[in-house]
Amino acid sequence: MSTKVKKVVLAYSGGLDTSIIIPWLKENYAAEVIAFAANIGQGEELSGLEAKAIKTGASKCIIEDLREEFVREFVFPTVRAGAIYERKYLLGTSFARPLIARRQVEIAEQKGRMPSLTAAPARATIRCALN
Repeated sequence: MSTKVKKVVLAYSGGLDTSIIIPWLKENYAAEVIAFAANIGQGEELSGLEAKAIKTGASKCIIEDLREEFVREFVFPTVRAGAIYERKYLLGTSFARPLIARRQVEIAEQKGRMPSLTAAPARATIRCALN
């Protein structure tokens, strides 16, 4: 594997996919992993997240409160647009992803234009996008 990647900012949820990718990145790329999580109002899900990220190998975990931006820039416009999935469900956290990604890239740029990384389960495999 390539050793050019020295640091990455990982969009971190604390779930299985993002937790196992941290040691994998360290082992396969010798990369320093900075975990990033956004508080968009999920409450107790953030409890213990920093400790878990560090325990799985992240050098640090940045948790930022993006609730106000989320409501102002995403929730209000989505509700005004009447965005309902399958004419039944209000959209959930899926429309928070652009805000999380934007802040993740901003952090990567502040840290020296390092890559940002997302991991998502895709059926029985893990697929990663290194941006």
